[in-house]
This record gives sequence, C-alpha cells and structure tokens, in this order.
Amino acid sequence: MKRITVLLADDHMVVREGLRSLLEAEKDIEVVGEAETGREAVELTRKLLPAVIVMDIAMPQLNGLEATRQILKARPATRILLLSAHGDDAYVEQATALGAAGYLIKQNSALVLAKAIREAHKGNKFFSPSIFQRLRDRQQSALHGRNGRSKQNAAVLTSREMEVLQLVAEGNANKQTAAELGISIKTVEKHRQRLMSKLGIHDTAGLTRYAIAAGIIESGVRLTIE
Repeated sequence: MKRITVLLADDHMVVREGLRSLLEAEKDIEVVGEAETGREAVELTRKLLPAVIVMDIAMPQLNGLEATRQILKARPATRILLLSAHGDDAYVEQATALGAAGYLIKQNSALVLAKAIREAHKGNKFFSPSIFQRLRDRQQSALHGRNGRSKQNAAVLTSREMEVLQLVAEGNANKQTAAELGISIKTVEKHRQRLMSKLGIHDTAGLTRYAIAAGIIESGVRLTIE
C-alpha cells in the first residue's frame, strides 16, 4: 500500500513531535519531513514533494497563509491543511480562497488529523466541526443575499504586504525587513505606509496588535499534545 506522504510545518518542536507521534501510528501515512518556519516549508516542499502539508498559520519569517500561497502557486496539486489557535471567519475564508484543503483548530486537531489528511489526499475539503458549521451557515445566508464582508476584508493585503506586516510585527526594523526580503529600505517604507493606510492603523504597535489578532504572529496560545 502506497502511503500518504506528509510534511509537518510548525515552529514548536514539541508540537511537531506530538503530531509525528500521532501519525506514526497510522499505517497509510508517512511523515517525510518537518519545517519550523514558513520559508523552510516552501523549500522542503520543493525538495520532498509531499502529498499533504500540515501547516501552522503563526510561524516566524513567513506565516502559514503566505507559505500556502507560495507553495500552491508552484505546486497546485499539493494539499495543505492549516492549523491555528484562531478560528476567525475572515482567515478561514482567506485560507480557502488561497486553495487550502482544510482548516483545523489546534485544540481539537489531534482528534481528527489523520482523517483530515486522508480526506485532503482524496481531494476533499476538511474543517474542524465548529468551522464547518459556521461555513455552512454563511453559505445558507449567502443564498438569501446576506453574504458577509469578510472575504473582501481578507483579500485587502497583497502577498508582499503580508510578508512585510509579519516581519514588522515580529520587531524587525526596516533595514532587517529589507535584508530578509531582498528589497530596498525605501520599498519597505512604502509597503508599511500602504499597510497603515489600508488597515487604518497609524503606528507599529497597531500593526503588531493587528497581526496578533489575525493569528499572523504568536499571541502566546499554543497547542499542548499529551
């Protein structure tokens, strides 16, 4: 039997070890690699060609949403399951708009992870039960002409703006951000100005609060696997 190859992407080793331990008990699933940053996930995907990626959203350097965007642009057939401590509708919709195969809340992902991987590999979508219920409710509302505004809000930032937002929120100065992204300091400053204008935010502290609230960077809430 050919096993489903899986790449685990999470910046906490204890989480990766816990997920690997759970999946090693499944005869049809094989963990072929681990990444601790979004950038590493992109690089390892090119090298290992996993069938399914289990991706944390809140990772350093490059968050899971942006890593998903880059991976699926290069390899559209890859199936990506996003993990998060946050279940905000706007980010669930952004994940699905990017082409993610599913979205799992970390607190219950361990219970359904193997099933989610199998469904994703089959080409199906899979969501944590609470998210699935909300998505179904929103679809029903849309049929009655009451579709929400979150999709529009979620799409407001470009790929580069998302990268700059994360690096700024992580405390990087313009010079560091420019070096990390391979662009000029002046370009970073322009991106920061556009971010603040689009989001209605007027200082770096506000950008940081926004990034935490959106789950782009860590807010201290982590999954513990026993």
